[in-house]
Amino acid sequence: MSLGTFRVPTPVNEPVLSYAPGSAERVAIQAELERQAKTVEEIPVVIGGEHVYTGNTVDVTMPCDHGHVLAKLHLAGPSEIDRAVQAAEAARSDWSRLSQADRNAVLLKAADLLAGPWRATINAATMLGQAKTSHQAEIDSAAELCDFWRFNPHYADQIHAEQPPISPRPTWNRMEHRPLDGFVFSVTPFNFTSIALNLPTAPALMGNTGVWKPSTTGVLAAWHGMKLLEAAGLPAGVVNFVGGHGADVGDIVIKRPELAGLHFTGSTRTFQHLWREIGNNLDNYKAYPRIVGETGGKDFIVAHPSADIDALAVAVFRGAFEYQGQKCSAASRAYIPKSLWPTLKAKVTAFMGEAKMGDVRDFSNMFGAVIDGRAFKKHAEYQALARETAEVVAGGGNDDSTGWFIEPTLVRVDDPKHRLMQEEIFGPIMTIYVYDDAKWEETLELVDQTSPYGLTGAVWARDRGVIAKAAEKLRYAAGNFYINDKPTGAVVGQQPFGGSRASGTNDKAGSILNLTRWVSPRSIKENFNPPTSWGYPFLG
Repeated sequence: MSLGTFRVPTPVNEPVLSYAPGSAERVAIQAELERQAKTVEEIPVVIGGEHVYTGNTVDVTMPCDHGHVLAKLHLAGPSEIDRAVQAAEAARSDWSRLSQADRNAVLLKAADLLAGPWRATINAATMLGQAKTSHQAEIDSAAELCDFWRFNPHYADQIHAEQPPISPRPTWNRMEHRPLDGFVFSVTPFNFTSIALNLPTAPALMGNTGVWKPSTTGVLAAWHGMKLLEAAGLPAGVVNFVGGHGADVGDIVIKRPELAGLHFTGSTRTFQHLWREIGNNLDNYKAYPRIVGETGGKDFIVAHPSADIDALAVAVFRGAFEYQGQKCSAASRAYIPKSLWPTLKAKVTAFMGEAKMGDVRDFSNMFGAVIDGRAFKKHAEYQALARETAEVVAGGGNDDSTGWFIEPTLVRVDDPKHRLMQEEIFGPIMTIYVYDDAKWEETLELVDQTSPYGLTGAVWARDRGVIAKAAEKLRYAAGNFYINDKPTGAVVGQQPFGGSRASGTNDKAGSILNLTRWVSPRSIKENFNPPTSWGYPFLG
């Protein structure tokens, strides 16, 4: 055993590469895109380090070309799910007893592998499997994931350094930050590879083992990430990779008495279902499971008449339509004063006319496809609702002949309580409500009360007093609140991410707050000179 107080290298955010024409990273990823597009990957279940090919498969296709099969995902059945839980429990003792430095080293090595030789692999899988442009893949599956894997060890060291400040003689008081007493179930989404890899590895860093169910539509990049973790030295059984449809996996795992935690990112409906199932099984658990979840949002932009119109127009365009609006932080509703609306409308409409949509392998395209046929149908129905009940200002088309393409759509409504202002869409549809300039405070009330969510939001104004009032009024409307910026693009170590209300438990991925949820503290008092008489002075 090595003796010493070790500190991880001071983390810094991973630089975002440009993928400009002629750049080395562009050449590398284009070659990797071509290689992966010609390959049909076999994705197994991983149980205790064993790659299990069940033979029960579903096709993983390219959203931009839904006839193109990228992989065959082997689905886990009840026996594989039970074996995965058993493998997590079997690995728990040895993994939890490793020093924090040893566990840190796994993620630090993974980050360096990702930043170097694995970068094109993970980014290309994200582009093909999740229809992200090279830029959207780079900020997600390369930069943000590197940041999670470098900043989390730094935060883990801070947690262990948190100790009682006082130990009166002859005692010594200590705090042990133990892993949870059981396994952690991680359920991850399609839209961010970084989230998919962070959710199982954050609890693992703190000494936990677990079962990871990735999204079937985001599984290609997740699978490459699992192989990367194996290459980085993650011991067998610490993270068990279990592909399958949601309820087929979740309903079995949730009933296990060893369940110690749920780490979730996905839909509000699924999170509420899992929470209810945990509540229904409380009598069966060894301990109360920790529940950490981030779900959806109906994220807002609210502009004051004093806002910088040029910057506001870019924020609306990028915040609403980048990655086809498939970010839980994407702007989905905006409140624009009458005095700014004509200019904003002209600018955003012009941007929409200039930006191209198509296969993400064509680097001239700003937008790709939505994730699958179910998403396409849902978004097309919202576009139809807009045409029937509101004004479609720009866009509004769709085409599913080759890929799941939903055209960016700008809508204006007269009713601030319209469905398009309240419901999460998770697609490239931005709804505008134009308000009278004099009704700023009433508009802030609408922003706060219209949606059940509380994830991200942005206020635009020059007047500092206006900004301060909006920040106070909208205190609980957004867990990530932006001033004169778009409400997307949170960076690990800079803007820890998460929201409350219907958006989740606000445990802030990318900060120490999330990691504290995966430890169970134990207070230790040691007495070097315990009393030998039962009496007290007051008895004299």
